[in-house]
Order: sequence, then C-alpha cells, then structure tokens
Amino acid sequence: MSLETRAQGWRTLAALQQRIETKIEKALQDHHDLSVNEFCLLHHLSVPGGPSTRMQHLAEMLVLSQSATTRLVTRLENRGLVKRVLSAEDRRGIYAEATESGRELHDRAVPTHNEALEAALREAEGLPELTPLVSALETLALKVQPLSGLEAQP
Repeated sequence: MSLETRAQGWRTLAALQQRIETKIEKALQDHHDLSVNEFCLLHHLSVPGGPSTRMQHLAEMLVLSQSATTRLVTRLENRGLVKRVLSAEDRRGIYAEATESGRELHDRAVPTHNEALEAALREAEGLPELTPLVSALETLALKVQPLSGLEAQP
C-alpha cells in the first residue's frame, strides 16, 4: 500500500470521526449540557468495578494532556459530578470518582449518545467515500451502556 493511499485512508477516517463527534457533541450539549470529553470521562468513571481512576490514567484513556484532563475534572467537580480522592496507599496519587449525580447524568446521557452515533453513521453511510468505514465499524461494539445496564449483565 502506497503512502498516499494510507494518507487518503487517514483523511477519510478523520472525516468520519469528525462527523460522528460533531453530531454527538451537539446532542449531548443540547440535552445534557455535556461535551463529548465530559461524557467520556463520566463513562470511564461510571463503569462498575473501577469507579476510582488515577488522573494520569484518565488522561491516557481520553487522549488528553494531563493539564487538559485536570481542567476537565475541575469543571465536572464544580458541577458536583466528579470528586477527587487521595490514594489510600501513598497519599500522593490523586484519583477521580464519579459522584452519584455524575453516574445518574451519565445514564441519562447514554441513549442520547447512542442515538446521535446511529444518526451520524446513517448519514455517513450515504456517502460513498465513507461507506466502507461505516461497514467496518459495524463489527465493533460502539454503543455504550448505562451503568444500570452493565450491572444487569452477567
């Protein structure tokens, strides 16, 4: 595969990603006053069995700098959706946890996220240059589940 072919593939992938993120961002903002990054942070912190996550690990999961992650956590902390806790082991590490309000907002936002994702994929599927990527994405688990839905699964 030539470098130009790979570059074109990357540009196509980036175009699809941008379309999806724009659609989800608008829906989350309109219905829940959340950005995509705020939703993703709440999603990571709302998964059963792992409610406390080290700030550095959050930055890696969200593909953000540590300073951007700190600002993101601060915004959600100011809204009462996230809290910071010190590590019990070394008292130096800082972890983030979703509050009950944060988990509830996450669960309310999940259907909005999934509906916007579906709409973005349907729209992209109608564009010949994006159809193969949309088809490839069908094989992946793209939808997120509300916390209550995850608890009910074996």
